[in-house]
Amino acid sequence: MLKKPMRAFDALQEAQKIAFAPFIFQTVVSLKKLGILDFIFNNNAKGGVTIQEISKVMSISEYGLGVLLEMAESSDIVTKDESHRYELTKIGYFLNYNPVTGVNIDFTNDICYKGLFHLKEAIETGSPSGLKELGNWPNIYHGLSKLTDKEQKAWFEFDHYYSDEIFQLALETLFEKKPKLVYDIGGNTGKFAIACCAFDENIKVRIFDLPGQLSKALANAKKKGFSNRISGTEVDWLSNDVPELPKGADTIWMCQFLDCFSKEEILKILSLAAKAMSAETELIITETYTDRQKFDSAKLVLEATSLYFTALANGNSKMYKSDEFKTLIGEAGLTVTADEQLGEYHTVLRCKKRQAS
Repeated sequence: MLKKPMRAFDALQEAQKIAFAPFIFQTVVSLKKLGILDFIFNNNAKGGVTIQEISKVMSISEYGLGVLLEMAESSDIVTKDESHRYELTKIGYFLNYNPVTGVNIDFTNDICYKGLFHLKEAIETGSPSGLKELGNWPNIYHGLSKLTDKEQKAWFEFDHYYSDEIFQLALETLFEKKPKLVYDIGGNTGKFAIACCAFDENIKVRIFDLPGQLSKALANAKKKGFSNRISGTEVDWLSNDVPELPKGADTIWMCQFLDCFSKEEILKILSLAAKAMSAETELIITETYTDRQKFDSAKLVLEATSLYFTALANGNSKMYKSDEFKTLIGEAGLTVTADEQLGEYHTVLRCKKRQAS
């Protein structure tokens, strides 16, 4: 649907918001962390609260409150009435209380904010130039286990938020054909492998991931009492000598994994999977595709995530469209047997090895 042309005045206003977007963002972060948005919202019912009242109760200077709330008012995060009493707007409410918005804010602030300053350099070099703001690693995956506790919390909560909500649906999808051995490719903290073992008492799961993540996953499996059914193999998917996957899996599971790689790397991984598959093996790919989102806000989140991949993660991956994946699946010698929506954001592509005619 074509958008109506915007008036020049409105366009200039939006341009100024973009020019000062970092100021608005850090205003929100400060208001949240200082508890000011909470305090204002708790006083909405009585008609709002003045700067003087906030300052007295929260021991924050009127000057500091003034500069923050002035920017917040201009950004429609708070409103101020004739008696100078502040209330939280709907935008302010979602910024402070909506779970997904909170996860996105922490991820942006604690993981991406400084690194995005190097976006232009990352585009020019094809490398994650902003990653040096977090640590000295070739890509973020080698550094996940070495991030600070605060950074790990922001990264994993962002990653898990968009996968945890589909866990039950994903398990039902995965176990439709009653597999006995599942390969969890990119198993991360082992959360899904553990969920598989809790779902089916006979399943065995083998995780393939980097040493740091695999160590954490196997430790978590042991804590849950599943060390006899969850095993692992160390794999660096970006190395030049990635070992072949062993044969024998009923199902190969890849959830929010392949978007961490370039198209060339995805094709390499899919080709390795295809070599390990028999005619009966099923490859299940679960991803959030930019062209499969119902809401513009979800599409925007995915496109922003692409810039995280560019500037910080590895310099060459992104959130893809579904057709891009289907092309790569075909090039790897696989056929999509089912294309299904899973939850609000995810799409499941079920794949089989293409048989010679």
